[in-house]
Amino acid sequence: MGLSEKEREFVAAHRAAAMTTLRRDGSPHTVRVGVALVDGMLMSSGTRSRARTAHLRRDPRSTLFVWDERFRYLTIDAEVTIVDGPEATELHLPLMRTMQGRPADSPTISWFGGERTPEEFLAVMRAEGRLIYRFEVLRTQGLADAPG
Repeated sequence: MGLSEKEREFVAAHRAAAMTTLRRDGSPHTVRVGVALVDGMLMSSGTRSRARTAHLRRDPRSTLFVWDERFRYLTIDAEVTIVDGPEATELHLPLMRTMQGRPADSPTISWFGGERTPEEFLAVMRAEGRLIYRFEVLRTQGLADAPG
């Protein structure tokens, strides 16, 4: 299905989200995440050790809830693909640059209070076992396109 242009604009302007996955017993598990559109694809970052990663490896369904300060929101039901390994490490550069509002050729990336070169940043992503959650949008609902 994908996101409409207005939904894409809303997500681009509001990168904080709540991500819900399903535990083995079917109950919801919700955490705060950052999301961004990179080359038209909705993505987030995680690690191999996160509970949500284990949940998604078993059941790839997830819901994202993105909101703003005026109580507008967008709920996104999606199927998540986990991208792991070298490809995931490399995808973190455009993901974090987008989330931080930096140009594609930015010489540094901020990570937990410090500025790092791209090489340093990628080394940290590898060391942390970082992976990418790629969301295929199944359906949306919400007020992202409601007048302000």
